[in-house]
Amino acid sequence: MNELSGAEAFVHMLRLHGVTHVFGLCGDTSLPLYDALHRLDHGIKHVLTRDERSAGYMADAYARVTGKVGICEGPSGGGATYILPGLVEANESSVPILAVTTDVSVSSRGRFALTELDQKSLFRPLTKWNAVLDRSVDVPRTLRAAFTHMTTGKPGSAHIGLPYDVQTGPVDSASVWADEALGRYPSRRVAPDPAAVEEAVRLIRAARTPVVICGGGVVLSGAEAELTRLAEAAGLAVATTISGQGSLSDQHPLSVGVVGSNGGTPQTREIVAAADLVIFVGCRAGSVTTERWRFPDPAKVKVVHIDIDPTVIGTNYRADVALVGDARLALAALATALETTPATSRIEPATLVRLKAEKFTAFEKFARSDERPIRPERFVAELQRVAPEDAVVVADPGTPCPYLSAYFQSSRTGRSFITNRAHGALGYSLSAAIGAQFGRPDKKCIAVMGDGSFGFTVGELETVVRHKLPITFIVLSNSVYGWIKAGQKTGFDRRYFSVDFDRTDHAAVAAAYGVKSFRVDDPEKLRATLAQAIAHDGPTLVDVISQPLHEANAPVSEWVA
Repeated sequence: MNELSGAEAFVHMLRLHGVTHVFGLCGDTSLPLYDALHRLDHGIKHVLTRDERSAGYMADAYARVTGKVGICEGPSGGGATYILPGLVEANESSVPILAVTTDVSVSSRGRFALTELDQKSLFRPLTKWNAVLDRSVDVPRTLRAAFTHMTTGKPGSAHIGLPYDVQTGPVDSASVWADEALGRYPSRRVAPDPAAVEEAVRLIRAARTPVVICGGGVVLSGAEAELTRLAEAAGLAVATTISGQGSLSDQHPLSVGVVGSNGGTPQTREIVAAADLVIFVGCRAGSVTTERWRFPDPAKVKVVHIDIDPTVIGTNYRADVALVGDARLALAALATALETTPATSRIEPATLVRLKAEKFTAFEKFARSDERPIRPERFVAELQRVAPEDAVVVADPGTPCPYLSAYFQSSRTGRSFITNRAHGALGYSLSAAIGAQFGRPDKKCIAVMGDGSFGFTVGELETVVRHKLPITFIVLSNSVYGWIKAGQKTGFDRRYFSVDFDRTDHAAVAAAYGVKSFRVDDPEKLRATLAQAIAHDGPTLVDVISQPLHEANAPVSEWVA
C-alpha cells in the first residue's frame, strides 16, 4: 500500500476536483495541512487572508464568477466561528463553497483542549452538508461526498472538520480519486416532467399578460440563452430579482429590470401587478421579490414555478404547474415547444418602452443634480459612463444595493453584478471583490460599499496590495448606518437612535495600506475621478462624500410608501 498522510490526501482530492484557489488563514491546528500545501506539486494558489470571514466571502464571489466550487479554510476555535457568515450567505444564495476548518485531535476531544468546540453542531444549520472526520482513511470518501452535495440538486455550501491527527494519519493512495465534473456546478442536471412542461406551455399560450420573474437560478444554471429563446418565442416580459440580474440583458426589449421592494420602482411594479400569469424561475418568491407577497397578487395570478428544489415550489404561491428541475433544461423544453408556433407578443413593446422611459426620466432628474453631498443617483450615472462594459461590480447591501440594482445597466448576460442579498451582512464587497478578481483576472472588478461596510473589512486592503490586484474600491461616505436610519425615519417617526458615527478619511486609510486613493465631494469632478481610478493599473479607492440614505430618494418601496 502506497501511503499518504490525511493532509496530503486532502490536497490531492482538491486538485482532482479542479481546485486552483484556496482562501484562508493559518492556525495551530492547520500546520499539517499547510505543510502539505507547501511540499506537494498541486497547482493550487493559496490566498492568505486577514480574517476567516473574508475568506468565506472571497470563496463565495470566486464561485459566482467562475462556476467552480469556492474553497475557504481556517483553524479551530475562533477561526471556525469567524468563517460562518460566508457559509450561510453562500448556502442561502445556492452558491457552492467548501469551508475546511481544522480541529483539535480526535484523541483530545472532551479533555478541555484549547479551541475545542462541537464543529459539526455549529455548522449543521448553516450548510447543505457537513462532516467532521474521525479517521484519516475517510478523507477521500468525505471529499467526494462534499463535492457531490455542493454541486448537485440545489447548490449550497458544505463544511468539513479536519482534526490534527486525521491530517497526520495514513491514507491508502489508491482511494484518492475523484470525478472532476463535480468541481463545477450544476454538475448533474435533472430535467422536469414532460407532462408538466406541456401544461406550462398551455398556460403560457392562454395567458394575456404573462411575466417571467427570474431569481438567481437562471445565472447559476447558465440558462441565459434558453431564457432569451423562451422570452422571444412567446413575447414574455422578463423581470429579475437582485440575485437574478444578468439573466437577460438590460438592453433587451423584453427586459423589465429588477422588481420588488429593494431596487424595484413603481414602473416595474406596474408590470408585475398587471400579469395574469407569472413564471418564477429559480426564484423563491420571497418577501423582497414580491413586496411581502402583494405583487403579484396571489388571488389574481396563475403561477408556473420552475425550481431545482421541490420544497420551494408552492411555499409562497400556489403553483398551477410545478416544473422541478434544472433551469436550463426546463427553459429549453418550454422554448422548444413554444417555437413550434408563431411568436405572439404578450406585452405591447410600447408599454415596456413607456415604463422604462418613465423610470429613467425620474432617475435622470436626480442623476444630473449638482447637489452636495453627492446624490447616489449621480454616482450611479457617472459610474455607468466610465465602467468597462465587462466589469464585475460587487456591491454591499446598504446604500449601493438598491441604486445599482435599479439603475446600473448591463448589456451582457451572466454574472457581472454581485451582492449578498440572502442575509445582507455588511462588509461583503471589499472581500468578495478579491475573490471575483482572482476568478476573472482579465476583467476590471469594482467594489462599492458604504462607510459602515468599509469598517468591517478594511484590513483586507493589505491582501489586495500584497497581490497587486487592480480592484477599484468606492466608498459612499455618509457617516451613518443609512438603511437603519431610513427605517427609523419612515417607520418610527424619526426617532433616530445610535445609527450615526464620525466621518473617516477613507482615502487616507487606504493610502496607508499602499492603495492609490482619491476623495471627491464635488459632483462635477466625480466622473473624471472615477475614470482615473478605474484606469489605474493597481488597486485604487475613491472616497465619495455622499448623501445620507435617509435623505435620499432610494428605490425601496417601504420608504417611498
